[in-house]
Amino acid sequence: MDRILPVIGILVGVYFWYRRRKASGGGRVRNGDLAKAAAQLGFLPAEQLDTERYRAPEPHTTAVLDAVRAGNWQVGAQYLAEAGRDWQERDRRSSLLAQEAVKDDSWLLAWRTAYPQDPGAALVHAESLIDLAWEIRGSAQAKHTTQEQFAGFHRVLDQAREACAQAQAMAGDDPCPFIVELPLAMGLGYPRAAFEEIWNEIVKRDPYHLAAHTAALQYWCAKWRGSHELAESFARTAAAKGTPGQLLSVLPLYAYFEYEIAHDDLDEDEYYKRPEIVAAVDAALVDVAAAAAANPDDWRIPGVRHILASLLFWQDRYEAAVEQFRLVDGYIDTEPWSYAGDRDDMIESYVRARDYSAVQVLKARGGI
Repeated sequence: MDRILPVIGILVGVYFWYRRRKASGGGRVRNGDLAKAAAQLGFLPAEQLDTERYRAPEPHTTAVLDAVRAGNWQVGAQYLAEAGRDWQERDRRSSLLAQEAVKDDSWLLAWRTAYPQDPGAALVHAESLIDLAWEIRGSAQAKHTTQEQFAGFHRVLDQAREACAQAQAMAGDDPCPFIVELPLAMGLGYPRAAFEEIWNEIVKRDPYHLAAHTAALQYWCAKWRGSHELAESFARTAAAKGTPGQLLSVLPLYAYFEYEIAHDDLDEDEYYKRPEIVAAVDAALVDVAAAAAANPDDWRIPGVRHILASLLFWQDRYEAAVEQFRLVDGYIDTEPWSYAGDRDDMIESYVRARDYSAVQVLKARGGI
């Protein structure tokens, strides 16, 4: 069951705030002013923030996952099939089912036994193995990961590679079995030519798939198989081919964020105010507004709003930051907050950025 995780005694800043206090906007801000401003603008207190989801739960999806946990694989199969040819939705649903299979795959085994040639079952199986491998590895940096973890990680990834090939053989024009291989390419260190082969299979089936592009960007990052220059180039190229509402303009923001967190001595107050980053944020604001106008319930939107809120905060664009925070407040399990560390660190990094922005907005309005 999803939990609202309490936070007791948030006394010091972490992540952004360990490295550099926010220097702009009138100097030191008292903790009491932060809490007061947040409450005045209707934001939730820290102890009510959900660190296990990035958006409000959907009753239908919750019911489906409850059913598969109880062994009813048919409900899961139907749930996946109902996505039809909406490849972004199919990818999302298969990911949710795969995450459940990592915890207990008995229902998935029953599904695969009943229908061994079912493309949906093959897709979920492949993705669940990849998820399992990453769970074995953990989220720590390589220097903090044990040899036993690495051995288990690579052993399961080898199994996942075979499962991906089986799912891809059944794929037809479905890009999802190729998309799920992207984290495998990172973990096993596919050469760039091999990665490009997978990528070509994806984009010829769905050239604007946001989750696919987000996963591919990770491959091109310096921390995996590329460089900061390659990551930013990939992100800019992808953003340029998208149209408002497709949300591909968020990719440069992720690339800039990856560069920032890789450089501990970087001054965020200066870095995020670079003209090209300000322009990228402006483009993403137009993009997310178009997506929200087309479908206010688009599940992709909250993640974009979170990274926008963070960058707007660093750019001292507090009114715009508060607008984004207001639209996502309550659920914070996404970038950039999920990079901060444990749940207390996530909440602290989110609350500090949100509440500091709130203080500056109220100061500008004469309210504090």
